[in-house]
Formats: sequence, C-alpha cells, structure tokens
Amino acid sequence: MVSRVRVWLNRTYAENVFFMDQLRRNPSDRAVEIHATHGDPDSPVLAAADTADLEPEGLSPAAYVEYALDQCVRRGIDVFVPRLHQQAIVEHRAEFEAAGTALLAPPAQAVAVFRDKVTAYQAVQAIGIPVPPWWRVTNEDELIAAVEELEAGGHKACFKPASGAGGVGFRVITRAPFSMVHLSGFPGPHVPLDLVVRAVREAGEPVDWLVMPRLEQPEVSVDCLTGPDHRIRMAVGRTKNGRRRGFTLHEQWLQPARRLAEGFGLLHLSNIQFRMYGGEPVLLDVNTRPAGGLHQLSLCGVNAPWAAVQLALGEDPGEVVPPFLGTDYTVVSGPRPVRSVSLPQQCAGEPGQAPVAPAAPVGSVEVGTAQALPL
Repeated sequence: MVSRVRVWLNRTYAENVFFMDQLRRNPSDRAVEIHATHGDPDSPVLAAADTADLEPEGLSPAAYVEYALDQCVRRGIDVFVPRLHQQAIVEHRAEFEAAGTALLAPPAQAVAVFRDKVTAYQAVQAIGIPVPPWWRVTNEDELIAAVEELEAGGHKACFKPASGAGGVGFRVITRAPFSMVHLSGFPGPHVPLDLVVRAVREAGEPVDWLVMPRLEQPEVSVDCLTGPDHRIRMAVGRTKNGRRRGFTLHEQWLQPARRLAEGFGLLHLSNIQFRMYGGEPVLLDVNTRPAGGLHQLSLCGVNAPWAAVQLALGEDPGEVVPPFLGTDYTVVSGPRPVRSVSLPQQCAGEPGQAPVAPAAPVGSVEVGTAQALPL
C-alpha cells in the first residue's frame, strides 16, 4: 500500500487553494494531506487544509527556520513548499532533509540571484536573454534623470521595488498634475511625477526602485518544472492580454524560459514572465516559486503541482506535456470558506487528534470559456 503524502504550504497566496485541490485530485489517487500556516486566521488556505496553524509574527529569518523545522518534525511533513522566508529556508536544506522533509524550491544560489531584480537582469543579460532598459534609483535626482531619458525615447516610465513580488509597489509615472481625474473611478497605478519626487525627497532615506519603460502586452508567464538533473520536464506559457487569458507553446516564449530554468538551476516549479519591448519579448520577472495562477494549467489537462511533488519525492513524472491547449478564458472571483472560529496558534489538528476536515467550497472561483478540469 502506498503511504499518504504530507505537504505543507506556508503563508502562501489565497489562490493556492487550487494548488491544494490539484494535489488531492492527483491522477494516481494517492492520499495527500495538506498542512497550511498563515498569519491571517481568515486566509482561505487555512480552511482548505487538513491541519493548520497560525504563524507567529515578528520572527527573524533564522528564527523562522527553527519554527519551520519544528513544524516539519511535529507534523510529519514529506514535502514543504516555502514562500515566506524562502531564501533562509533553502539555505538549510540539509537540515530539512535530515528531518525527512523535501523542499519544493530551488537551491539557495538560484533563489539569491532572482530576489533582486537588478542582479537578475544582469545575470540573464550575461547569457544573451533580452531585458528591457532599466535604471536602479535611490534618490530624486536619479529618478528624474531616468524618467527624462525614457520619455526622450518616447516611452512611458514606470517603477517598482528592486526586490518584491506580486506587483506590489508598481506605479506608472505621468506628467499630468494631480486632479479630480485621479479621484474618479477606481484607484489606478498612475501617479504624477511631482508627487513621487516630493515623496522621495521627504522620505528621509534612500528608496530602492527599478525604473523602466512601460512594457507592452501580451504578458506571457511560462510555468516551468525542472528536475534535479536540471532538465526541464514542463514549460507552458499562460498569456494575458487585458482580461483575455490563454495558453501558448510558442518557442519565442518557451525557449528563453527553458534556458533560464535549466541554466540557473531553477529546480522544481518556477514562473518566468515576459512582455514586449521594441517588437520582441523581454524578461519581466522570475519567480522561484509556483505562480498563483499555476492551477490554470488544469485547463490544458496538466496537474503541475502533483508532478512537482513527485519530483520532490524522488519520483520522476517524465515529460509533462499538455494533451491539448485550453480555449481562451477569463478569471472572476468568488466566495471561499474561512474557518468558523479564530484559529489559535498550534491548535488545529494536533498530532494524535483527528485532522480538521477541509471545508467544502461554496462557490466557483475559477471560470472561463472552459471549466477547470478535475485534475
């Protein structure tokens, strides 16, 4: 009898309830139990898990590693998918392996390269992969100089933190003065240059921003699965053009993504994003973790989370090739359950107790012109 697999996701995105769903619906019908931790007691990933804990706040990276090792031992974790403090955790891979836990994450060196966008752009340029023009700025003079150079070339300027994820801090610079236009409708990413300059001047400390041209659509996110031999098992592009989403296997996107994933040792799941600049694809960002939208590959008949867990367990799933490409679709939000009571730390599903049953979904949250497959 094949034993069940215990998988832990720490402080992850709400969308990863779908990642959890796919693990349970794996094609081998192998039993999967999921542990989740989060700082928000109302995170839907806690309700979707078999066992769950609230994470302590304010831990340093080193203290968090100790916390994570304790979770793995107490919960009998076979595969840990770290998002929070990923760098610190992968630096202690040997300790997790000694505790019987495989990390579903790249090696520390690969994570370090892509934590900082400037370091990442320099590294990928060195192997011939195109990147957009960029300036790292720390003060108002550097900001103004970068914006003026971009505008002189006919581009809109935007900026984002040199280190960050999920589009946090991204803004598009405009020369239009602040007016009622900025107060009408929903808040947008556009911000007047004079307000940005004043904020930087009054901050009292340097910023750490990347200034670059506003890149054109489509945006293509290539989800990659790479084995411990640095060989790609899966590369599928998800396209985004306005609200419309779709899929692609075109080599103009997949070829540079494969070079990155294999060349930099982005083992297990990674997500490599491109946009258009000057009529050609350029690198936008590299995520050394599963993308929040990874579950959308179910529309192509692919269960990427389960294939990744197999690799982490030392089982090779072989080439993961979509049997078909799903039709174009869109994404809408919908309700997900939360736990009915606040979750005390270290209380739900303690060892020796019956696991907390995951709450049943109360509404569809992924829809399109095609429905997600039950993978």
